[in-house]
Amino acid sequence: MAFKIFRKNCCGLDVHKTWIFACIGITNTKGLTAYKEKRFSSFSKGLRELSEWLSSSNCTDVCMESTGKYWIPVFNVLEKTCNVVLAHPKYTKPQRGNKTDRKDAKWICDLFMCDMVKPSFIPSADIRQLRDLVRYRFKYTNMLTGEKNRAQNCLTVSNLKLDDVFSDVFGKSARSITEYMLRHPGESFDVTPFVDHRCKTPISEIQAAVDGAISESQAVKLRECLDHIDEMGKHKEKIEREILRLSEFHSSTLDLIRTVPGLDKDPFSAIRILSEIGADMSVFPSDKHLVSWAGCCPRNDQSNFKIKSTRISRAGSYLKPLLVQVSNALIKSKAHPEFGRRYRRIKAHRGHKKAIIAICRMLLTAIWHILTDKKPYSPDGYLQPRTAKKNMVLTTSQAFNLLKSRGYIIKDDPVTATA
Repeated sequence: MAFKIFRKNCCGLDVHKTWIFACIGITNTKGLTAYKEKRFSSFSKGLRELSEWLSSSNCTDVCMESTGKYWIPVFNVLEKTCNVVLAHPKYTKPQRGNKTDRKDAKWICDLFMCDMVKPSFIPSADIRQLRDLVRYRFKYTNMLTGEKNRAQNCLTVSNLKLDDVFSDVFGKSARSITEYMLRHPGESFDVTPFVDHRCKTPISEIQAAVDGAISESQAVKLRECLDHIDEMGKHKEKIEREILRLSEFHSSTLDLIRTVPGLDKDPFSAIRILSEIGADMSVFPSDKHLVSWAGCCPRNDQSNFKIKSTRISRAGSYLKPLLVQVSNALIKSKAHPEFGRRYRRIKAHRGHKKAIIAICRMLLTAIWHILTDKKPYSPDGYLQPRTAKKNMVLTTSQAFNLLKSRGYIIKDDPVTATA
């Protein structure tokens, strides 16, 4: 079986930690393909030799798998002189039992030659730098949350109920009380000087909440947790300053994204979205492609006219949690009723989780159109009434069920009294 060849001169790379196996496929006018194979080191010198080897063969189209983080140095070197396509390993998986590193490189080359590789989305270099720092900030947030949970555990086992009387155990008032107890273990004291005047909890309740005893081991653990929290907070602030500096080059794009409801409060929300999807929406042919790339739409899993699964994919592991968080807030907003209406309509028959993902899809669709048209968000498209199709015919029972599903109460016509 012959396949149509779309690229007459291309290269497939099998990337590993130490070595890179390359295979160039050159097809002549008669349709015969000759292969050239070579192994290179993954050190910088080897990457430069790989680039020179590709240039000597006039090869500018390169395809490789996204193997861990090992593909990034190769991509950074080759993108200056070549058109590099990054493919997910599931699209280039070779046949089992007939697999070597050289055969893998040749298989990738053959697939790429016949245009049978689905390329992955790789943003520009500046967006990649911003994405790396934003994801690092996300990791810091998770580490801070874990450390705060461990500090809270020390207070719980010591029967210090600060979480019952303060909304934030690590706020100004609660933190000052905790610091005093660590400096004076086992000493009774008055909490009045440490409580801020804006605190709504009565002083008597706060005094009763600190009537506990913290052991020496728990005090040492709590002290280390608090110091670690302060230290990580300083590092996170440095990362945030660098993120804000890099995001200044995309201020106009960020201003458009912040017009979307829910993304105008926290300045880092819009930056997180920009770092994931980039500013150029031409890489996504339509809004549906962006939604699918982010993993916010049902998968295609159908056989014999039967839908086996409608689960969403695992894609968008950094983008999807942010969209879900924003969506949970928007469904309660009275200023933007279009989100709440759609959520309640879908939740009635599909449940909360699928309804929230539908709101995420609305947000991504709006963002795609905003960045494509360069216009701020407008709810007009969601608020316009949708008229029923003219050729739709319903039976009497179907019409009654439709009215009932929309909240109408159907009563019989009142009987008029006869004279």
